[in-house]
Amino acid sequence: METEQKSEVAIAGRLSVAPMMDWTDRYCRVFHRRLSARALLYTEMVTAQAVIHGDRQRLLGFDAAEQPVALQLGGSDPAELAEAARIGADAGYVEINLNCGCPSDRVQSGCFGAVLMKSPDLVAECVARMIKASPVEVTVKCRIGVDAQEPEQVLPAFIAQMRDAGVRRIAIHARKAWLQGLSPKDNREIPPLNYPLVHRMKADFPDLDLSINGGIDSMDAVRDHLRVMDGVMVGRAAYHQPWQILGQADLLWGQNPPFDDPVAVAQDMRDVIGAHAATGAPMHRYTRHMLGLFHGMPGARGWRRQLSEGAARAADRASALAVYDAALAEVMVPA
Repeated sequence: METEQKSEVAIAGRLSVAPMMDWTDRYCRVFHRRLSARALLYTEMVTAQAVIHGDRQRLLGFDAAEQPVALQLGGSDPAELAEAARIGADAGYVEINLNCGCPSDRVQSGCFGAVLMKSPDLVAECVARMIKASPVEVTVKCRIGVDAQEPEQVLPAFIAQMRDAGVRRIAIHARKAWLQGLSPKDNREIPPLNYPLVHRMKADFPDLDLSINGGIDSMDAVRDHLRVMDGVMVGRAAYHQPWQILGQADLLWGQNPPFDDPVAVAQDMRDVIGAHAATGAPMHRYTRHMLGLFHGMPGARGWRRQLSEGAARAADRASALAVYDAALAEVMVPA
C-alpha cells in the first residue's frame, strides 16, 4: 500500500503548486483543485513546533476533496520534525516536505528554511528521523545554494546526502538564496536562474525523482522542463494566472481538464462561495485567491475590482452572492 501511495504522489508531482506562505491555504487549494484534478498541492509552510503544540485543526485541517495534498514543515530539530511528520501523516497528508529553501528573515532566526543548506549533516539527520516516523513519503525542497556557496559544488553534494539519508524526491528552486541583503521578494527575482545546473542533477541522479522550481510561468515552459525533469513545481504563476497554468494541467496526464473555460470554473465556485458566506465567514478567504482567474482576458479588470471592493461589504450569503454575480457579469460574454 505504501509503495502504491508513493507512486501515486510521484505521478501527481509531475506538476505541483509550490508551498507559498500566506497564499496556499485551504481556500486556495479548494479553488486550485477545481481547476486540476491531478496536480499535487502543498500547504503553506507550518513549523514543527506549531504542529506539535498548536491548534492542529486550524493548522492542518483540510477537505478530502483537496487531495492529493502535501504538508510542508519548517524546523531543524530532528525529534520535533519526526513528531510533526508523524502527526501530518496521521492527519491524512500524502507527503511530508521539509523546507530548505525559504529565505525570509523569520525562518533564518528559527534556523530553518534556506539557511539549512549550510548544515547538510543536520538536514540528513532530520529527514532520516522523519522517514522513520512517517508512514508517508518524506521529501525536501531546497535552493541550489545560499550566499557565497558555489552551487555547482554544493547542490550535488546536498542531493547525494539527502539520497543517502533515504530521500527519493527533491524539488529544487533554481536560484541561489542570499540570506543577507535581499528581501524574500528579491530572492525570488534577482539571483539568476540556473536551469542547466538543475537539469544536470537529473542526469547525475537518475535514481531520484527531481522537480524544478523557479520562474516557470507558462505551460509551454512546464512541458519543456518535463523533457528533462520528473516534475515541475510552479509558484506564483499558478496564483496570478491560475487558468493558464492549472486550467489545462490535466492534459499532462492524458486527461481532459475539468472545465472548458474560466467562466465555467467561476460558475462552479459560486455554490462554494455561497455556502462559505452562509456560515458568516468572509468571502474574501476564497475570492482573494481567484482574482487572477481571468488574467489577460476581457473583463478581467472588472472581475478583480468587483471582488476586491465588494468582498469587504458582503456580510451574509445573499450579499456575498450579489457581489460575486456582479463580478461574473463583468466576464460573461453575451450570447
